[in-house]
Amino acid sequence: MPLRITDTTLRDAHQSLWATRMRTCDILNIIDTIDNAGYYSLEVWGGATFDVCLRFLRENPWERLRLIKKGAKKTPLQMLLRGQNILGYRNYPDDVLDRFIALACENGIDIFRIFDALNDTRNLEHAIKCVKQHGGHAQGTICYTISPVHTVKKYVQVAKEQVQMGIDSLCIKDMAGILSPISAEKLISALMSEVNIPIQLHCHATSGMASATYVEGIRAGAGAIDCAISPMAGFSSQPPVETMLAIFEETPYHANLDIDALRKICKYFTDIAPSRQLSHHPTNIIDPEILIHHIPGGMISNLRNQLQQQNALDKLDEVLAELPRVRADMGYPPLVTPTSQIVGVQAVMNVIAGERYAMIPQETKDYVQGLYGRSPAPMDPEIKKKILGKEKAITCRPADLMEPLLPKATKDIDPKLINNEEDIISYCLFPEQALEYFKWRLLPSEQRPPSPADQEREKIGQEKVASSSPHPEKQFMGSKDYKELHALIDKVNELHINEIIIKRDDVSLSLKSTKPAGKSSTAPQTKQQVQTETQVAEQQPPAPEAPKPEAPSGGPTIDAPLHGTFYISSGPGKPPFVKPGDMVKAGDPVCIVEAMKLFNQIKAASNCQIVRILVEHGKPVQKGQPMLEIKL
Repeated sequence: MPLRITDTTLRDAHQSLWATRMRTCDILNIIDTIDNAGYYSLEVWGGATFDVCLRFLRENPWERLRLIKKGAKKTPLQMLLRGQNILGYRNYPDDVLDRFIALACENGIDIFRIFDALNDTRNLEHAIKCVKQHGGHAQGTICYTISPVHTVKKYVQVAKEQVQMGIDSLCIKDMAGILSPISAEKLISALMSEVNIPIQLHCHATSGMASATYVEGIRAGAGAIDCAISPMAGFSSQPPVETMLAIFEETPYHANLDIDALRKICKYFTDIAPSRQLSHHPTNIIDPEILIHHIPGGMISNLRNQLQQQNALDKLDEVLAELPRVRADMGYPPLVTPTSQIVGVQAVMNVIAGERYAMIPQETKDYVQGLYGRSPAPMDPEIKKKILGKEKAITCRPADLMEPLLPKATKDIDPKLINNEEDIISYCLFPEQALEYFKWRLLPSEQRPPSPADQEREKIGQEKVASSSPHPEKQFMGSKDYKELHALIDKVNELHINEIIIKRDDVSLSLKSTKPAGKSSTAPQTKQQVQTETQVAEQQPPAPEAPKPEAPSGGPTIDAPLHGTFYISSGPGKPPFVKPGDMVKAGDPVCIVEAMKLFNQIKAASNCQIVRILVEHGKPVQKGQPMLEIKL
């Protein structure tokens, strides 16, 4: 039977290699050719693409989907759905999940690959039911990982539970690229003997095993695989489709794809890649360390990006060493969104703080409390106690504790900001980012500031120009030269020299005195001279200055523990944590710093009074920047 191939170029591939920076226009310029290539399906939506459209690209993710569907008239469109997490980093109530799936179907999604980061099938059941109700193809998922508790027997049980829920097919999701060919053969053989359902393999190429794993998996019974076009393949993305076609060319599994179309797609992405890759795009082809830290493909590029934003890219090796320790503490969760973010960010904070669990994001606390589902293994009791304190963990399905969200969200949002029901769903999933996008969208096009992605691209361009400047040894002046120059200027003033010329190689520097020769630059000025010079200075138009954060008056402050975005309340329409004049106790929350997509609640270290709030809500802060002025 011919092999079915899902193309991931327009979703997982650029999420893995470009930190999800592909624009809608990039997709529309090539979608017709991709549609005619003969793929089984196109993965075009879900994962981080929704968040990044709003947060960085200033694009409407729903409009992207509609435009892709308009251009892809032949090939089914597919998305990655995080079960009860939908597309966010926490669980959402059932009413939001219901409407999201209904609108996704209406706007063009045919196949829903539904997964839960913990393989907790309680978090999958409602999503599977909704997809089936709306006529979609519900593909269940096993999130593959390696740990003392993840066995073939355990995976078969997870698959059986999903089959009972009504899935149409099953995906083995190897998000870190750690599924070996031998393990794939054993797992798929066991699944084929226990469940009668089509099986698809999704592997990342990070460890170098993915192509071989696909070969063994297909021989064992898998009928479909995920690939990307070659410029968007390899490393933390999927294997290249061209390679897999060549491997199976003279076998019964050969997929009948249009080679000419693939060549056109290949050239297109080769041409646009330089303008979309981030400046720290990895040059590695294989990362054997993945077999230790188990970071999924999309998280690797985002982790590098986030560490760079924290000016801590040099600590990447320390973070990768800390990750397995944090994962063990938390009961060996598979590292896929959102648990990859939770474990990854906690590891980053442990390293940056220099102390384990000194900073604990709200999402870490929620995970330990059971609000994401059951951990695969019991958590470290000491760590659990340190994080939860006296609070107790839950044992039920997390969504069972949630009130419907849509009525409140519809009431809270300004109707002038929204165009349709899809906007309300975007607001439910990412309230701060959606509001910022909606307000940006309302502005006339000529008044819209550059998107964060455009600003990021400009910064990368500036860095490239700076990096192309002469080497220090070839520069005209270094720091030592400047010290010597200051000493020389003092001597010139002392000797009343009118002009001096300094030459080095083919560069000449001329220093001229602005005062007549023979007059000391340190001569005292008369009162009239001072007044006249001051008046002249006042008449000059002031140079424009960039807005600066409000400066503290010298008293104690609460400073940002890391780079991120400052929030004085927990969400739109929510009351502020504190106001000037408030008395707070040690341990009381005073603000939030959002960093690396997680919210870090900042608490008072001691009893104090809030004097001033120094940063505007929703504005960026730098590590160490004073955010609140306090009185002890």
